[in-house]
Order: sequence, then structure tokens, then C-alpha cells
Amino acid sequence: MKPQMQKVIVLDFGGQYSMLIARRVREARVYCEILPYDTPWEEIRKHGPAGVILSGGPASVYLEGAPRCDSTLFQGGVPVLGICYGMHLMARQLGGKVEQGSRSEYGRTAFTVYEREPLFQGECFEQEECCYGWMSHRDAVLEPPPGFKVLARTENGVIAAIGDDSRRLYGLQLHPEVQHTPGGMNILKSFLYHVCGCTPDWTPRSFVQYAVDKIKSSVGPDGRVVCALSGGVDSTVVAFLLDRAVGERFVSIFVDHGLLRKGEAEQVVDLFRSRLKGQFIHVDARDRFLKALAGITDPEQKRKIIGAEFISVFKEKALSLGDIAYLAQGTIYPDVIESGTVAGAAVIKSHHNVGGLPEELGFKLVEPLRELFKDEVRLVGRELGLPDSVLKRQPFPGPGLAVRVIGEVTAEKLELLREADAIFREEIEKAGLGQDLWQYFAVHTGIHVVGVKGDNRHYGPVVALRAVRSEDAMTADWAKLPFELLERVSARITGEIPGLARVVYDITSKPPGTIEWE
Repeated sequence: MKPQMQKVIVLDFGGQYSMLIARRVREARVYCEILPYDTPWEEIRKHGPAGVILSGGPASVYLEGAPRCDSTLFQGGVPVLGICYGMHLMARQLGGKVEQGSRSEYGRTAFTVYEREPLFQGECFEQEECCYGWMSHRDAVLEPPPGFKVLARTENGVIAAIGDDSRRLYGLQLHPEVQHTPGGMNILKSFLYHVCGCTPDWTPRSFVQYAVDKIKSSVGPDGRVVCALSGGVDSTVVAFLLDRAVGERFVSIFVDHGLLRKGEAEQVVDLFRSRLKGQFIHVDARDRFLKALAGITDPEQKRKIIGAEFISVFKEKALSLGDIAYLAQGTIYPDVIESGTVAGAAVIKSHHNVGGLPEELGFKLVEPLRELFKDEVRLVGRELGLPDSVLKRQPFPGPGLAVRVIGEVTAEKLELLREADAIFREEIEKAGLGQDLWQYFAVHTGIHVVGVKGDNRHYGPVVALRAVRSEDAMTADWAKLPFELLERVSARITGEIPGLARVVYDITSKPPGTIEWE
């Protein structure tokens, strides 16, 4: 399916913009990929793009060493949309004048549209509230290149949009990809549909068929595949795609490290044993992980030990299965970008499922979700019929509860934490707040305090509750939960769990804090 699908290329000039632009293009149901800004035009042309978008970036185009794209791009006959820095670059490379403006325009800025076609089409821009855009650059196009006309200006007279209809080249000073630009999606859709001629055919259903066909082609008629299951949405969607593609030739291995929340391991076992045609193997490695973590208090050391132990357990079981040539894993597009495996991309953080395991085990790699963002994975999961208990599961750290137990991880601490966390989660759901929160959980602080239970002195551990609201986990606000809810949770935790002495609530936002404690 995908080889016939239209594709848009986003050239990455830095900052946080490129991935967000790509997500918005996908939301418009048009497939896109991100490439480094210096990708040669001949390489871009091989993708057969219906259009190219130049992202924003922190640099100024008139400074020495500023990033530049292959100028042949603008003679390639493919529509181009430059956003902020991308507009400045296009204007300068084609003979326009770009300089630092006389005044800065940051944040919400009003603009006036002079020509509504092709970017400002639709009833949206007849409403005054949509004629605002989010600006974040002091530089401006003072003179458009030859052949370009001004399509819009800000309330301060700064050029907000330019266009050359004959060459289908357009530029925007504002950021259409951010939520603070009310008509931003309309602008992007106008470029995608009316300028590039794309159709909205990038859908969960079409992707499922494409992924199944690709798995079949990669594995062949006789190949066997093994997949490591964590119980999270990514590995679960991979398993269900493999189930459709190769059926009984697929073996799933669930390594139960004993660090999941209350009831989750049982849910994973029930789901996969009842729904998958292939072999499901449940490896109970709880004692093994606890033994490896004994005496360890440093959070980074915990993470490394858990990662290494997981590979060791999985390796032992997978290699015992005999003639299996393929390993499937739940790598998603942000993993690929953040790990720097897209040429030219900066390494933001290393992901254990982007390389490593295949080299350890000698398997060929199958990554059906490698092209998807997280929200797209959930949509594909819904198309595959996965239950909400999986699809709506909130983000959960890879090392599990090990990084929610401060200090050494023990079976006793894990049991106390599971019970406290379950009470908190139950009360949040009863109050109807579950979908409003990004994450909500309990932390075993490792601190012991004096309390009173049954008229007797009690010395026991403190549990902290954490609930945050966020859009993307880059920033987060602590949730202002109702006092009555917090009071009820505290009373239940201290009353139903004899060992716990006190409950506190974390009111730290990110930054300066992080969402997790470790």
C-alpha cells in the first residue's frame, strides 16, 4: 500500500519543530518523513515527494555557518513550504532580503491576509480569532525574492506569508504546527491538499494492511519470528500485527520482572493467551531481578542492571526455541529520531530497542512500527481491536516500579507500593479524572517517619502521590486534585496498608522537577 502513497518530506533545521510538523502532517492523514536539512536534492528526489516542508530552527540565515539546504530543491518542480527559518532560508537563497527586524515578534501575533489562495482557504479565516499566529523569531523577510508576492502581514507590518504560485513555493513567518495558531491546521491542509495535490489516505486501516504485507514479505513463507512483550502498547501492537501476518510462526515472550503495577502481569498473560494464535511464553523472572537489584540504590545503576538482565533472560529463552531467524520489536519513529539513527539527527537519548538486541542474538530485525508516532500506534491498535486497558494505559517507565522505589528495591517495598498505587489509581478513575491526567502514581520514598496507629506508636515508610498534566512530557504541571479526593486516598492507604505511616502529595512541576522521581 505505502509505495503508492504520496509522501511529504520535512527537512529538519533544528529545534523542536520538525517532529511536531511531521505529526501535524500525519494528523492530516498524509504520510511524511523527516530528513536532515543538508540532504542532497537527488536523495530527496528518490523519495518521490509530493511536497517538501522546511522546518523552523534557532539560527539566523545571514550568519556564517547557518544551516542551508540544497538550493536545487527550489528548481525541482516540487512544492515547498518554508516555516519561520525555512521561509527566511528560501527567501535568502532565491534573492530576497532577510535581516533582523526592528522589533521582536514572539508569541501570539495578529496578521492580515491579502490573498487567501492557496494557503488561507476556508471559512476559518473569515473569523477574526483565526487571524492570529504564533511567532518565535526576530528575523524577518524585508524584501521577497523575485516572483514572490506578499500573502499576509502581521499587525506590525512584518511579512507573515509569501508565495510564488508559478513555482509553488511558499513561506510562513508564523508556526502553523503549534496549537497557539488557531488556523494552523487549515494552512497545512491547504498546502498538502491544494498545492501538493495529496489525498488523506494515511489511515490506521491502510497502515495495518501495509504492515502485514511488509512482515510477510520480510519473513517469507517459512520464517519464524520471536517478539519480546512488555505489556505496553508498542510491543502489544507489534504482537497483534505479527499474529495477522504469520500466525503460528510467531512466538511471543513475556519476561515478568516483577516490576509491573498490581494486576498488570496477569492482564498481559490473559490477553495474549486468549487472543494470539502463536506460542506465548511467560517467563517468571521476579526472583532473578530482585537478586540482581539487591543492595543497589543509584537509579542509573538500577536501569542498567534491569536492561542487562532483561536481555540475558530473553536471550536464554529465545535461543532455546531453535530455528528462529527474526526478532520483532516495538521501535517507533521518535525512538529512531532521538537515537540519532536518522542521518544527521542529534542523539537525544539512547533507546534499548534501537539496536543492541539483534547484535546480541544474531536475529534479523522486524520493526513494523518504525514509521509511526505514539498516537498513531494507539490508532493502529484500535484498528486491530486491542482493548482500552492497553490502548489507554498511561506512560510507564521501562524499569517499572524499580524507579518508583527510592533506594534499594525489595519485595516488601514493591508490595506496599503496588497496593498504594492501586488505591490511588482506583480513586482517580472513580472521580472520572483518569483521562484528564498524563500520569498519576505512587512513590515509595524510602523515608520512615513516626505515626500513631491504634493508640500505639508506629514507625513506617512514607508514600508520595504524583499526578501531572502534560501534552508531550517535555513539560508538566502538577495536577490540582480536589482536596476531598486526596483526603480519601490518604485515609484508604494508611487504613488499608498496615505498614505505611504517612502520605504526601508532590506539587512540583516540570521543570524544575521531572515526572518520575528517579
